[in-house]
Parts: sequence; C-alpha cells; structure tokens
Amino acid sequence: MITRNTNLKEVNSSLVVGNMIEMGHEQIVFCYDKETGLKAIIAIHDTTLGPALGGTRMWHYENENEALQDVLRLSRGMSLKASISGLSLGGGKAVIIGDSKKDKTEALMRRFGKFVDSLGGKYITAEDVGMETKDMEYIRMETQHVTGIPEDMGGSGNPSPFTAYGVYMGIKATAKYRWGDDNLQGKTIVVQGVGHVGESLVGHLAKEEANIIINDIDSERMNYIAEKFDADIVLGDAIYDVDMDIYAPCALGATLNPNTISRLQCSIIAGAANNQLANEERDGQLLLEKGIMYAPDFLINAGGLINVYSELNGYNKQDALKQTEQIYTTTLEILERAELHKITTHIAALEIAKKRITDSK
Repeated sequence: MITRNTNLKEVNSSLVVGNMIEMGHEQIVFCYDKETGLKAIIAIHDTTLGPALGGTRMWHYENENEALQDVLRLSRGMSLKASISGLSLGGGKAVIIGDSKKDKTEALMRRFGKFVDSLGGKYITAEDVGMETKDMEYIRMETQHVTGIPEDMGGSGNPSPFTAYGVYMGIKATAKYRWGDDNLQGKTIVVQGVGHVGESLVGHLAKEEANIIINDIDSERMNYIAEKFDADIVLGDAIYDVDMDIYAPCALGATLNPNTISRLQCSIIAGAANNQLANEERDGQLLLEKGIMYAPDFLINAGGLINVYSELNGYNKQDALKQTEQIYTTTLEILERAELHKITTHIAALEIAKKRITDSK
C-alpha cells in the first residue's frame, strides 16, 4: 500500500509500485510538512514476524528517487536482519531528506514523530546515520513507537556500540574460519567510515593490536580518530588499492562492485555498512571467484537492532550483549553452509532469513 501525504514531485509512482512488487514491500509512506520543511519516506517491507523496526536516516540525497531507492533497500535489509537474528520483528526504515548538520530542528523531529505515530505501531523507529539520541527524545514526545531513547528514560541509548560489537564478532568469526585463529593482532584492517559505529569498531580492533587504516569523507573526524587510536589514514578511493587482510566497510552501501572488487587486495570483507553489494548476485559471485570471504552485512551488523529490540520487553543490557555475541556462531554456520553447498555467503544467509519468514506465514 502506498500512503501519500506529500509534495515529493520527483518520485515516479509507477516506479514505486514496480519496486514494491519486486522487493516485496507492504507499504510506502511519503511524508511532507510545509511548516517544518520535513520531507521523509517510511518503507515497511515485511511484518510477518512482527512490527517493522528500523532506524531513521537523515541524508542530503541528490533527489527523491535516490532517497526512495535507499529506503527500499534498507527496509528490506532490516527484514533479513531481524529474521536471521531470530527476532520477532519485521523490517522497516525511514529516510529524512536534508542535511542533518543544517536542517535538523526539534520541530522537524517532532513532526516526523507524528507521522510515525499515525502508523499505529506498525513501524517503530530508531537512530541511524545523521541522527542522534537527542533526536529520539524529540520523536518520543509525539509517539511511543521509538527505540534508542536515553537510558535515563528507560531506553538503551545509542545503538552504535552494539552494532560495532556485532561486527567485531563477525570479523573474529570470519578470521577464525579463514585462518583457524580469531586473533587479530598484527592483521591489517581497513575501516572505511569512522562515524559512531566505525569509531567503536576501531576501538575493539585497537585493543587487539591490529594494524588499523581508516578512511572517511569527513577529514576532521578522520584525523581525530587516527590520533585517538594511532591509526593510519588513506584518502579517497585509494582505499581499495591498499594491501590489507580485512576490509571493513562502515559507511554507506554499494561499495562492492566490479570496479572495487577487481582492485581489492584482502582476504576478508566484514563491515557495518548496509547493502554493501551493489548487485547481490553478481558481486557476491565475483567475491567468491576472487577468493575473498564475505561476512553478509545484514548478519553481522545486527547488534544495534538486537539492542533496541530488547527495549520492547524491558531493556536488559547483558541479555542484549549475550545475544549480540551469538553473531560469532551464526557467522561460522553461514560460512560453513556456503562452502558446503558451493554458494556465496550472501545467498547462504539470504536462504536462511527468507525461510524463517516464509515458514511463519
């Protein structure tokens, strides 16, 4: 179902319906508020396993169609993430079109909260790129259907450390499968994107005395993280030509494509970014043929979702950590399944996630 409350003129309605059919979405909500300037899209992918929970991303998209494609892919990924993690959740996501450093206001956040509330709990929001815990507070003023609120309000706070911890577990599991040892000391690891998640991940890797190289479009933040953790810096897309053991994409998606894959010199890819494969079937196969072991993104970046999910039944940090640690075991199972059936790791994870959803219908 498409719900319109918008003047997003650039969106082609026939394109929306076609994408919904192809990707299996249940509902797309276009939101617009003249007074605050809010332009947002909420995508509900699948609610078979439960309400659609997924963060809200605020980004300066080139146009509304770009925003639409992003929210469609992200929300589908949330369905897969929740399913493979064994959560009683469906998949959803929201994007707010705008510059989070310039356009964000309390009024805009609260107006968005009202749109979330109008869905009656079918969609539950949380923090994502361009958003902060304070923004969740503002949204919470207008709706109960929000997670990632501050701990002093009964929530779990910023989910980024849990996302990073889950990725760290995925990296160690993949290292164990590839090299027989999950010790990362001395391994050269490139972290592309050092936002909240990337910074936390670098912290874990630094404790293991890995050789860390970072890359980010924000030079000021990159220099700060490099100094804090004694990491090296590589600028721009030269990152794909570095001789490394592990590549950890932690920025935006689609960094894995024929061009970058042909340049990558690594044994493992395991990172926090969503939708890392520009084309799932083609690029997953290219990685397999090149002998690069890929830890599926929607599997190992599920820690943040696991953490905010625990808020729904009374937050318990230790339980959330314990469940996030299970990513290590599940990653090993997926890698073994892929090798046994001679399929890509992405397909192996996808099959398991889809089966759980299908079996519940």
